Amino acid sequence: MASLKDMRVRIASTKATQKITKAMQMVAASKLRRAQTAAEAARPYADKMSAVISNIASAAAGSPGAPVLLAGTGRDQVHLLLVCTGERGLSGAFNSSIVRLARERALALIAQGKEVKFFCVGRKGYEQLRRQFDKQIVEHLDLRSVRQLGFVNAEDIAKKVLARFENGEFDVCTLFYSRFKSVIAQIPTAQQVIPLVVEESAAASTTSYEYEPEEDEILTRLLPRNLAVQIFRALLENNASFYGAQMSAMDNATRNAGEMIRKQTLVYNRTRQAQITKELIEIISGAEAV
Repeated sequence: MASLKDMRVRIASTKATQKITKAMQMVAASKLRRAQTAAEAARPYADKMSAVISNIASAAAGSPGAPVLLAGTGRDQVHLLLVCTGERGLSGAFNSSIVRLARERALALIAQGKEVKFFCVGRKGYEQLRRQFDKQIVEHLDLRSVRQLGFVNAEDIAKKVLARFENGEFDVCTLFYSRFKSVIAQIPTAQQVIPLVVEESAAASTTSYEYEPEEDEILTRLLPRNLAVQIFRALLENNASFYGAQMSAMDNATRNAGEMIRKQTLVYNRTRQAQITKELIEIISGAEAV
């Protein structure tokens, strides 16, 4: 059995840990509000961009001059998985849930005889995926030095992806991220971004429009920007999801530390009481012997 001194050290150590987790919870809560606002503000623009492009694409689909980002390469052999995760841990299952979804997709594609490549954005996803897919990781982008995410970060990623696509390195690109729903709910999401998936509602629309310039020329300009917009949205959703998951994880850790302190204090008091009782019995026995 541990001595009283060891128990006091253990209780003090747990209390120090509780203070740290409580502080991290408060920091995550303060950052979450700003991150959630940014993610929610980006949704309408990203959704409208997708709707407009889908509407134009539904008219241009199948035409000989359709941009390759819409029509695709005509093959479905090489898949690039663009996996966006966090740079830090202590956020529960936030990072692992995104990686799990990407890993399941990769294994399913490999089972079908497809070739899979990974583009990792974020340190945690890279560290997890390289254990199993080290040779398939073609690029890793670390955003730890970025204090506040901006559209320029998404544009940089989009340019790297487009350069690989233009070089014929892949046929299909799928974006993986976590969509923020609430502090306790973040939804791992897979979204195909190359070639563009035309929404059925837009394709089935009976409304006709005349475009100036032609649809193909408009799409040639809009599709690369749409890729950057969707990546930017994913980064913002991830940022909000990370702080939500971290806030929830640190709250659970703080509660668990409190429960451990309660149990450790109870054991300490019982041990101390038993030791005092034993000493009293020894004193009384010694006095009776005299």
